[in-house]
Amino acid sequence: MKVATWNVNSVRKRTGNLVAWLARAKPDVVVLQEIKAQEAQFPRLEVEAAGYKVEIVGQKGFNGVALLSLHPVEITARTLPDAEADEPARYIEGRITTPKGPLTVGGIYLPNGNPVGTEKFAYKIAWMDRLNQRAKNLLAREEMFVLGGDYNVCPTEMDVFDPKAFAGDALCQPQSRAALRTLLNLGLTDAVRAFHLDTPCYTFWDYQAGAWAKGNGLRIDHLLLSPQAADRLTAVGIDKAERGLPEPSDHVPVWCELDLA
Repeated sequence: MKVATWNVNSVRKRTGNLVAWLARAKPDVVVLQEIKAQEAQFPRLEVEAAGYKVEIVGQKGFNGVALLSLHPVEITARTLPDAEADEPARYIEGRITTPKGPLTVGGIYLPNGNPVGTEKFAYKIAWMDRLNQRAKNLLAREEMFVLGGDYNVCPTEMDVFDPKAFAGDALCQPQSRAALRTLLNLGLTDAVRAFHLDTPCYTFWDYQAGAWAKGNGLRIDHLLLSPQAADRLTAVGIDKAERGLPEPSDHVPVWCELDLA
């Protein structure tokens, strides 16, 4: 089973890119971030025509997440625990039946947190604490799960093209990295690093300053696996070519394959 994550940066602008990628990559499940659309605005017909069931947590103009699946899916959460009534659309979670037991897939659009020292950064860290609690709850089930999405955290210096330039950015702050390590230290596996331990593996290139052409990227999109899922991990990939297509998102898809036959 192939599980993917992609921050599409406006699904209405990238509908053609998304549908073409679905046809090429054929993920079983994909979580999308930053769809920037309410449910009625999502290109449901085009995505359903590609064979996918569509579940959306939308928001007008900003944020928004979606879960697409080739298989029947039970939506188990549309927010993290302790959500406020007006909370931005940043989390979706679904459960899929597989021959090897249930697989839960969570889709995450973690707050950016800039500028550091403001309430935005405090909100980012608090949101990560809530995600940590959700992961603990999922781990208690002793089942397979994948938490995929745009985490807006570069885990190490290797995950940013210029550590000095990003020293003051919320993506690279010690508190951000510590919160992500706390999550991983619960027993989760970073799928990309399971296969590429010592190699920069960027997933984002800014639209500004020729970042794509210069190779100036960041790794901020992650797939974190429970021990039960990590035991079945057989492959990972980053579809870097998507960034070079016309009208691209500034992020590219990241995927992993689990042996669930």
